[in-house]
Amino acid sequence: MKATTRSLRALKGRRPLVCLTAYDAVTARLADAAGADLILVGDSVGNVVLGFPSTVPVTVDMMAHHVAAVSRAKPAALVVADIPFGVAHEPFPALLRACRRLVQECGAEAVKIEGGRSLAPSIAKLVDAGIPVMGHVGMLPQRVHSAGYRRRGLTDEDRAAVVGDAAAVADAGAFCLVAECVEPALARELRAAVPIPVVGIGSGKGGEGQIAVIHDLLGLTDNPPAFARPAARLGRAAVKALRGWAAKVRREGSR
Repeated sequence: MKATTRSLRALKGRRPLVCLTAYDAVTARLADAAGADLILVGDSVGNVVLGFPSTVPVTVDMMAHHVAAVSRAKPAALVVADIPFGVAHEPFPALLRACRRLVQECGAEAVKIEGGRSLAPSIAKLVDAGIPVMGHVGMLPQRVHSAGYRRRGLTDEDRAAVVGDAAAVADAGAFCLVAECVEPALARELRAAVPIPVVGIGSGKGGEGQIAVIHDLLGLTDNPPAFARPAARLGRAAVKALRGWAAKVRREGSR
């Protein structure tokens, strides 16, 4: 059965959401065959696939290319497109154009936006325009240059700020929320504070599901985040297979 924003939102309190990233038709088919509820075409494509040091250089054009590739796999999972650096802070008509392109032309079924209270009005307008929004609070990788990569929720003041952001995004009409690198206790607090599912990444088991970068999970990433625990070592297996093939070519030549 095809996942929808409504069916995923209805899972709150019933069972955890399984969310994976994918960046092309191959990884989308793998994630879908594994039973993912949601496939995020993340701006993490910048780090994982395109060789950038962060997500900041990723553009709407880059996202459009990868979202379209994932959508062509026709997964049963919901396809969500990340809105890249800076776009959500542009005047609303520019944000709407970017989101419409990813939905109309590329096949996304929802978008994900990093940020809290300051972006709630734009999120509400997108939802009113018929574009479902997945929120993202806690650590915000797109703000690496201003805030760095740091765990959130270590002080009472910071916990209150993250809860306030989550509440604002939920009130604006988001159907789901990513909580990245927050303390597990804060993730549990977020679950109680908002009426939508809270999916954790690097936030322990406090959330109502998990999202993982598929390359990290399969062991295809050289330096995965500390919180990523590979479920396989496919990178090592691939190198071994390719070295075997290369040795065979050298041994047998052109025969």
